[in-house]
Amino acid sequence: MCLAIPMQIIAIDGFVAQAAAKGVAREVSLFLLQDELPAVGDYVMVHVGYAIQTMSAAEAQSAWELYDEMLAIESAMPRA
Repeated sequence: MCLAIPMQIIAIDGFVAQAAAKGVAREVSLFLLQDELPAVGDYVMVHVGYAIQTMSAAEAQSAWELYDEMLAIESAMPRA
């Protein structure tokens, strides 16, 4: 399963951004969004180090709520 993670842009240098989510910061390529570059403070979906789309803060929050719910269910499942 492939998964993209919502992250907030905290700094930009050309086509490379620093983005953060849940206290973890990563370097993210903005190359795929060069036609509509995000700004500092914007949210992007990140997949394998590349920002693949911009999103609203509400969409990012909704995605994290869903991911947190999935993780809670998984951790509650009995292990074989």
